[in-house]
Amino acid sequence: MPHVITQSCCSDASCVYACPVNCIHPTPDEPDFRTAQMLYVDPVECVDCGACVTACPVDAIKPHTKLTAAEDVFATLNADFYATARPRPILAPVVPPLEVRTGGDLRVAIVGSGPAAMYAAEEVLTIPGARVRIYERLTQPYGLARFGVAPDHRRTRGVSRQFDHIAADPRLEMRLGVEVGSHVTHDDLLNEHHAVIYAVGASTDRRLDIPGIDLPGVTSATEFVAWYNDHPDHTGRSFDLSHRRAVVIGNGNVALDVARILTVDPDRLTATEIAPHALKALRDSAIEEVVVVGRRGIEQSAFTVPELVGLCSTPGVDVVVRDEDLRTLTAADPRSGILRAASRGTGNRRIVLEYLLSPTAVLGRSSATGVEFVHNELVAAPDGSTRVKSTGLQRVIETGLVLTSIGYRGMPVPGLPFDDATATVPNEGGRVPGVPGAFVTGWIKRGPTGFIGTNKSCAQETVRSLIADYNGGLPA
Repeated sequence: MPHVITQSCCSDASCVYACPVNCIHPTPDEPDFRTAQMLYVDPVECVDCGACVTACPVDAIKPHTKLTAAEDVFATLNADFYATARPRPILAPVVPPLEVRTGGDLRVAIVGSGPAAMYAAEEVLTIPGARVRIYERLTQPYGLARFGVAPDHRRTRGVSRQFDHIAADPRLEMRLGVEVGSHVTHDDLLNEHHAVIYAVGASTDRRLDIPGIDLPGVTSATEFVAWYNDHPDHTGRSFDLSHRRAVVIGNGNVALDVARILTVDPDRLTATEIAPHALKALRDSAIEEVVVVGRRGIEQSAFTVPELVGLCSTPGVDVVVRDEDLRTLTAADPRSGILRAASRGTGNRRIVLEYLLSPTAVLGRSSATGVEFVHNELVAAPDGSTRVKSTGLQRVIETGLVLTSIGYRGMPVPGLPFDDATATVPNEGGRVPGVPGAFVTGWIKRGPTGFIGTNKSCAQETVRSLIADYNGGLPA
């Protein structure tokens, strides 16, 4: 009875280190770890000990006999990952304990309180005597783990229980409602700490620069997510849900989240942590269809397979893809079977996945009334890859709500260098060159890639750089 990793996997790799037979991959020291959509259990090597179940912070791992009908596909996904032999050692990678020089207890300030910050704090606190002080601009902690995860992804949101456990350590102090750069400076923090770790994430969206983008009725998907998750910066917002159709530009996981929330029966959200004002608005919503648009082909969809499984198992919602798009997927591609099974026409609302369309303008005078797109085609590039080429053929999709979801973007941090091209703070293993005592982790370090748990290995690298500097004589 092998165990199976399912949709809520956050890739924090706790299960990897708990497994006594090293049957969960990719591990953080393997090259495909940071690009993998989830982790996978080898059904042949699994000895059914259940250690991974206890270690998982989001209840993603189950015995295969306890999978729901919607989760059965994950047994195949886990097994398929090992269809090609994967050389590996008998034991999982060992992370050596952190050791610091004598002569004083380590004091670290962390700016931000999202997953990257909490994992960094957890790592620092493995050192006896170390102390951490977290500075958070908002009055509630945990960042995107609280305000970015869809309310109906309840197991994923459960990672906050792990953060509560970290925050309960008496050596950790959390100062909420304090903005670094306004209330305190980097120099102020260094006066009281040996080092400062910036875990400020990517707090803005990439802007779609087309005519009409500033019309009422157009906003970013991440702002919409923050609104329905009761983010204090967005509680006063309102959205026009009176049109029968909404359009989401971009097709990553956030795009699928907002499409699902806009179409799911609101009664299914009543037991979640959705904001009451958002639930009321969704009950009054006239939206029957959400069109999710990508500029490339279906093979280049930005959403992950686990997110697609969650979307396609939403009761009462059809997920529709054109046959000509489905035909481009091979039978071996798990998305093919998932999407074919979803397009049954039994729901009263639907999500349409459209491909090879680039937005050229948002239409309307006083508010958005539609989006103008141009059709694309994929052409071969000299290096063997494919690129998007406009055909010139235009198409208009009528809508009263346009949500852009083309990626997050980091913002400059006062006192630190900033790479505008990557929207990150230049760093070497988390160490910020030229700024004594400054370190970065999370999206401001590596860009907006990976999942909640990916920040754990990222934070481990940063903290090890910090400890190396501290042991080398980082001034107090």
